[in-house]
Amino acid sequence: MKIITKFILVLFCLSNSICFSQEKIQHNEHKEAQRVAFYTKKLDLSSAEAEKFWPVYRTMKKEMTLLRKERKPKRQGKIAEMSDQEIETLLDEMLLYKQKELDLKKKYHQQYKNVLPISKVAKLYHAEEQFKKQLQARQNREEIRRSNSPQK
Repeated sequence: MKIITKFILVLFCLSNSICFSQEKIQHNEHKEAQRVAFYTKKLDLSSAEAEKFWPVYRTMKKEMTLLRKERKPKRQGKIAEMSDQEIETLLDEMLLYKQKELDLKKKYHQQYKNVLPISKVAKLYHAEEQFKKQLQARQNREEIRRSNSPQK
């Protein structure tokens, strides 16, 4: 009987994990679709421009994600609990990360200029900031809504 109970518990946990993963994937896909629509509208991309631009943009996003994942494990505890040497190392790593991020942005800035007019490259940077602000505002509204909803 204990084995069956454990088995059912494991299945329940796995199904919840799978459901959560599917929801996260759907959320990310929805957010990406919103990004594509938002940028396409703000940049006023023709179909020919979009055909050239989106593969470059997606590759940049993948490289930026890999760079951020590379940085995450290096974050350590609170600065107040670190030695001067650990702080110095952390700051050096932070600056190195910022330089890699800048190098990546410069690389793709050149590629954007190869597939879009410079005016649309400028609109892209503006649209990225607008989209981030919209996402942040939406998250803030959701957090406020959740905090105001009655808890069970």
